[in-house]
Amino acid sequence: MAGFDRRALCVPDFDVASDLHRAAFTPLGERAWTRQDMAELCASPGVSGVLLLSGGKEIGVALSRVVADEAELLTIAVDAGHRRRGAGRALLEAVIDRALAAGAVSLFLEVGADNPAACSLYEQKDFRVVGRRAGYYQRGTGPNADALVMRLALRPGG
Repeated sequence: MAGFDRRALCVPDFDVASDLHRAAFTPLGERAWTRQDMAELCASPGVSGVLLLSGGKEIGVALSRVVADEAELLTIAVDAGHRRRGAGRALLEAVIDRALAAGAVSLFLEVGADNPAACSLYEQKDFRVVGRRAGYYQRGTGPNADALVMRLALRPGG
């Protein structure tokens, strides 16, 4: 993760995390997560977050959950000025590291089928499509987008 620092998402970070989420998802027509949403999620069992920094500035956030031997990427958001520069990959690697440390054998996520950049990132990390949810993501006034359910085997047999 050259050029990036990361730290656990803490209560004082919820405002910046919700700002990052809003900037990443409202242009897609999705509902942004509020500070309250972040707080409630982080208070849930098995949920943790990571904040990504570059030059001391918060540029990305990811939240994930581990339950038993399965992990789920709940959200990942990167500041527009830092996309296509490895920030998303750094966040995803942090989530994978956490899932492995927690004993998960697989990691799941959902991604909009209309988001080729995110789909490419996940495919490069060996995630495979295991399902599809038709019309899952609301896209403002346009048609809803399908969600691809993707899975990464973290351990043999996972």
